Amino acid sequence: MVDQTDKRSIVPFVAAAVIAILVLIGIVVGGLLSPAEKNVTEADRLAAAVTNYIDARSRSDLRPPTGVACPGFDEESSGLGERLGGPKSVVTIDGKGFANATVNGDRAKIDATVVVNGTPSTSTWKLTSVDGAWLVCTF
Repeated sequence: MVDQTDKRSIVPFVAAAVIAILVLIGIVVGGLLSPAEKNVTEADRLAAAVTNYIDARSRSDLRPPTGVACPGFDEESSGLGERLGGPKSVVTIDGKGFANATVNGDRAKIDATVVVNGTPSTSTWKLTSVDGAWLVCTF
């Protein structure tokens, strides 16, 4: 006959539950303190700056569009206007068409493939960090 009058301690189960709760709290706090946005690479930021320039250019007649280029940037004298098919061209960008991002302090370069009037064209874009934001520039 088996004697089941031995009492088992509940302490190990409580300890395991407390540890599980602490791990879950740690995961939640870690997610709050280190959001995914902070995991964005500089290459991602450069690609976003070029994409923002192309998007703003398609919505505005200003060359360059406001807020996406360095102060004093001239699309025509930089050669960018010609590469983009002139002021009235239709330009789009493929989010996968970026390569060779390099950052040197507050200056950077990235190769971007844009589609100008239906024809893909790859060129090196130059950017400068101004107040923490990458802007299209010449340097």
